[in-house]
Amino acid sequence: MPAPRTLSEIDWPRWSGVECTLVFVVRGGEVLLMRKKRGLGAGKINAPGGKLDAQESPLAAAIRETREEVCAVPSGLSRAGRNRFHFTDGSAIDVHVFRASALDGTPAPTPEADPFWSPLEKIPYAEMWEDDALWLPHLLARRRFSGRFLFDGDRMLDWALELPD
Repeated sequence: MPAPRTLSEIDWPRWSGVECTLVFVVRGGEVLLMRKKRGLGAGKINAPGGKLDAQESPLAAAIRETREEVCAVPSGLSRAGRNRFHFTDGSAIDVHVFRASALDGTPAPTPEADPFWSPLEKIPYAEMWEDDALWLPHLLARRRFSGRFLFDGDRMLDWALELPD
């Protein structure tokens, strides 16, 4: 079967992906971002996050991954949304997105990432995954979202974004 080129070609009711997290710490007019050094999205700017361990909750994984990637612990976490990513190579990621209101500790570089604080009005969307510009403004505005995105490598082919009440 050929790789899907649109969202409508994916069987979403039976779709599953590797569960992951993303954590956006927002405080005082800035957001914690990081440049990834390795793995999926290496070289791009994103937020801390990663795969859930066996039997781990998304919240626990969000805290652990942030601590591992930037050497600081997020607090005041709330669920912001869910993004489902399907790639034409067959891989799939189901991402639980969190917003945090504080960070305990000072972010520091790790083998995974170089963290930095970005002013909200200067988020470097051009250096991020293409989908981020579609849903991140909703997270920043405290609006819940649910997205589905289809990628061929790092090029977005199709997308849908829902904003439930």
